[in-house]
Amino acid sequence: MIVAGVGFRRGVEAGEIVALVEQALERAALAPDALNRIATVEALAALPAFTQAAQRLAVAAFPVEKEALAAAAPAIRTFSARSHAVHGVGSVAEAAALGAAGPGAALILERIASPSATCALARSSATETAP
Repeated sequence: MIVAGVGFRRGVEAGEIVALVEQALERAALAPDALNRIATVEALAALPAFTQAAQRLAVAAFPVEKEALAAAAPAIRTFSARSHAVHGVGSVAEAAALGAAGPGAALILERIASPSATCALARSSATETAP
């Protein structure tokens, strides 16, 4: 299972998230249909830009609980002081990707950024694709 974790400012447009996820997939040499879900922190998961981005990408939108973010923290490779201050992790995108991909997941693309969003990709260690 491939998960795109995203972090974003509240004013972001869905199109910016979609474009960034597509760029991340391209950088990781993955086809667009390889993506199984898009994830972010619970506080942002209900925002229209996130849910619309998931619809446009034709994947499940997945909110990641604080506990899962914290559990993913040791595997995060990049650090944002702002992200740490607001969400308690150095990278929302990386923590969300890892948290949504489940135990044993690995980053396959570190955080990349656009003006109002960030994205990272993780691969689940599970052989089965979860919804």
